[in-house]
Amino acid sequence: MAQTQVPCVGRQIPNHCVTREFTLTAFPALLKLRISLFVALLLAYTLTAMENIIIISLMWADNRLQTPMYFFLSNLSFLDILYTTVVTPKLLACLLGEKKNMSFAGCITQTYFYFFLGTVEFILLAVMSFDCYVAICNPLRYTIIMNSRACLLMILGCWLGAFLPVLVACIDTRLTEKVNFLLSALVILSSLAFTTGSYIYIISTILHIPSAQGHQKAFSTCASHITIVSIAYGSNIFVYVRLSQNHSLDFDKVATVLITIVTPLLNPFIYSLRNEKVKEVLREAMNRITSLRMLTSC
Repeated sequence: MAQTQVPCVGRQIPNHCVTREFTLTAFPALLKLRISLFVALLLAYTLTAMENIIIISLMWADNRLQTPMYFFLSNLSFLDILYTTVVTPKLLACLLGEKKNMSFAGCITQTYFYFFLGTVEFILLAVMSFDCYVAICNPLRYTIIMNSRACLLMILGCWLGAFLPVLVACIDTRLTEKVNFLLSALVILSSLAFTTGSYIYIISTILHIPSAQGHQKAFSTCASHITIVSIAYGSNIFVYVRLSQNHSLDFDKVATVLITIVTPLLNPFIYSLRNEKVKEVLREAMNRITSLRMLTSC
């Protein structure tokens, strides 16, 4: 992204200028492949939106999926739709459109929501690890601890907990890079520490289960969450929480696109569409749709 600057108006301040808009450079090294890149990103974005909308619809329409775990999953799906929508439409327009400018206000708004939604996701993953911890380590008290009121308060805490720190980070633009680094490190590493602590207790509890069948059932309960946590934390720590600034900007662009588009695309497959209960509800929904179409055609 290159800045477009204009001379200051009104009171003249030496060596100062006003940034009115930015010129988006996208991927200069891949300009020859921009049509193919556009098609691939559009397909990924469309699939991400469709599969997450399907999951949200299933979880809110079927009583069997109206449990705390699936409640958090539906919020993760909703969050993934918002997260990828913040960046992808503008990126697609930049790849094909002739006008590649973005206003300063638009850039600040996009940056804020990008970091805000990303922060919400890390806090939500920590909450989901707590849900898994209660389900395995305190199964008899699960319905008492993870009641509907507690789940709503946790989701509200995810959004409020991300809103205030990121808002403060956007106030003083002189310290944006340092604040973003500190904020990324604080959110990612603190939520990672909480998640790791939860899984230490979970694994310790599972190892004390006497039967092999109990081991397998307990591990299958949290395996998908561990996979998503590993992808989310690993990719973001690699890109954002780095002390060295000697890195390739083009490489960072590609890595950021993978985080923003590919991860939300994979989440439903890893967490929901491999779940037997979700697959059963999906099959039933497809059978009902097929039956209705057959009746309508007759």
